[in-house]
Amino acid sequence: MSAHPSPASGPVIEAFFDEPTNTISYLVADPATGDAAVIDPVLDFDLASGEADIRSAERIVATAQARGWRIAMILETHAHADHLSAAPYIKARSGGWIGIGAHIRDVQRIFRPVFAMTDLRTDGSDFDRLIADGERFALGALTVEAMHVPGHTPADMAYRIGDAVFVGDTLFMPDYGTARADFPGGDARTLYRSIRRLLSLPGETRLFLCHDYKAPGRDEYRWETTVAEQRRTSVHVHDGVSEDDFVAMREARDAGLAVPRLLLPSIQVNIRAGRFPEAEANGVRYLRIPVKPRVDAAVA
Repeated sequence: MSAHPSPASGPVIEAFFDEPTNTISYLVADPATGDAAVIDPVLDFDLASGEADIRSAERIVATAQARGWRIAMILETHAHADHLSAAPYIKARSGGWIGIGAHIRDVQRIFRPVFAMTDLRTDGSDFDRLIADGERFALGALTVEAMHVPGHTPADMAYRIGDAVFVGDTLFMPDYGTARADFPGGDARTLYRSIRRLLSLPGETRLFLCHDYKAPGRDEYRWETTVAEQRRTSVHVHDGVSEDDFVAMREARDAGLAVPRLLLPSIQVNIRAGRFPEAEANGVRYLRIPVKPRVDAAVA
């Protein structure tokens, strides 16, 4: 966990790094009222055993309690493919509502047939609130501004609070680059345009990232940068990189990337607002694994 000082009139930001998934979750508070938002909370999940745990989420809740803050909302930047969301647990502990970009409905429609999730609603109603591009809402005395930044997925949303923007998976540290755009519904050209939108903000704007993987030559994890730093030094989208050049680079890079380890459980759970399917008659909850055997290796 690390704290990020803010201007007197801005939010107080606590960051929580989950090394197994390289994910950073945030607790963002208005110091005047103590109202707080949790952004992209992680549920601890062991793929081999199927066991889920809330120790990471409980650290966030405990920190809020120790600071005297009230968690008013849990914001997802998108339906993550590399970790499961702990939003339902934090909602149960705090009473805060769960919000995500309104285009989650597109993501639900894409993945419903992939996993034969016949019980999945594709109207976004698993979430408490669907957030539109440009929408503003209060976090205590602060204002949260939503920015739709698709490309990684159709539903990616960045949240601007004071001088801080929580950008989800659109951008990584300047020495590492940008998000992949090869998931269903993703698009490298759209991602470029979303990134340029973010980089049109004032240069001193702080950008808080959802992941870090330590670029070669860097020994420590980092997740805070600025618009100016990205425009000056990003290995993928510094000023002068054209849209066509970015698309060619991104598509070539994506073609060689491995499938995220937790992709299959993450998508199924996260498009349901972090909820697992209902338990079967034996009391056990099950997730699906699509199987694609090679023709010459198929077992009758």
